[in-house]
Amino acid sequence: MGACFSCCGQSAEETNLMPSPEERRQQQLDAAEKRRQENEQRGIKNPESVRRQQQRAEEMQRREEEAARQGQGQANLRVIHL
Repeated sequence: MGACFSCCGQSAEETNLMPSPEERRQQQLDAAEKRRQENEQRGIKNPESVRRQQQRAEEMQRREEEAARQGQGQANLRVIHL
């Protein structure tokens, strides 16, 4: 006893769950932008800390080069990294 009650239900247009091509394209663009932003944030959590570490490393390298120029022939110099 199958009965079709098309008069009681929603129309075919209302049951169509697929977005229009323009809406779908916009959703894809939004999703791609969101992924791009998440990937950027995933990299460096604290850029200021990275900058400080790079400055410290550069300063240590300058000191080592200066010590090497001044003490070319002296005993081995030990560098302690903290």
